[in-house]
Amino acid sequence: MVLCALIAASSCKENKEVKETKNNYLVTSTIKKDTSITKSYVCQIHSVSHIELRSQEKGFLEKIYVDEGQFVKEGQLLFKIMPKLYQAELEKAQAEANYAAIEYKNTKRLADSNVVAPTEAGMAKAKLDKALAELSLAKVHLQFTEIRAPFDGIIDRFKVRLGSLIDEGALLTTLSDNRQLWVYFNVPEAEYLEYRASSNKDSVMNVNLLMANNKIFEFTGAVKAIEADFDNETGNIAFRATFPNPKGLLRHGETGNILVNVPLKNAIIIPQKATFEIMDKRYVYVVDNDKKVHLRLINIAAEMPDLYVISDGLAENERILLEGVRNVNNNDKISYQYISPQSVIANLKLPTE
Repeated sequence: MVLCALIAASSCKENKEVKETKNNYLVTSTIKKDTSITKSYVCQIHSVSHIELRSQEKGFLEKIYVDEGQFVKEGQLLFKIMPKLYQAELEKAQAEANYAAIEYKNTKRLADSNVVAPTEAGMAKAKLDKALAELSLAKVHLQFTEIRAPFDGIIDRFKVRLGSLIDEGALLTTLSDNRQLWVYFNVPEAEYLEYRASSNKDSVMNVNLLMANNKIFEFTGAVKAIEADFDNETGNIAFRATFPNPKGLLRHGETGNILVNVPLKNAIIIPQKATFEIMDKRYVYVVDNDKKVHLRLINIAAEMPDLYVISDGLAENERILLEGVRNVNNNDKISYQYISPQSVIANLKLPTE
């Protein structure tokens, strides 16, 4: 009987120690400090100069002087439409202009000698002017058979092939100048109003670009334009950031995310691991002076890695349960170990519960 009593006492002692260890929770407190968050917006990347190259004359595509994806210089010859018809028209116009010039010269000499009336010389001059105008038009048509680059840029995919019969206005390819890029991203109305209220007329919003490979583009952009109207369906307005692209890494049509650094003054900050979700709402357990935990609804203003910025629901220096939020109930009394928020924030790479 004595032996049984000792075993039972030992078992009770062990169970009590286990229970006390299990109930020794970690508690921290909220902290108020100035910080900043990074907001991300899906964006589309456009070349500042991105145009379609179209045929200005009808004919067979005789030559292609460049390749797809090639960098070309301003004025460089790209395509040539068979010019024989336009060359013949030019020669015809040149001959008519020469004939009209000779006719005018003879008529003017006769008019100066009073052999013919001055009006005859005037009519000959008008005929010459018409012939010269037609010559100039023929030269323009011949020039239109050569498509040249209007600026430095990169040639896109060809829409036609060598020997194709193309109509006037047919799309040949596109040309992009990627030395500077316009990056468009949509901002909700509330955030737009906050931005306008917090910035002065001459201030410039500097932003970064997160590329599709999850790397930050090495050059910083600046928001220099905001569209005039909101989208009635989404409630967003488009911002346009300008990025330099001297190395030509980015191309027209790419996507990514614009990263905007937003400063926050006197923000209430708590670890994410101290919160839990019930019916799409966030809660924490607040610890009172009697070591009791109380369920508290909170609203989250912003999210940072491992941290939440609280808009309301908690005050500065309130104690909250840091770990074990799933193991307690409302109004439970606990024993705990307090850890300063500075120490918690410095060691937040712990698995959340």
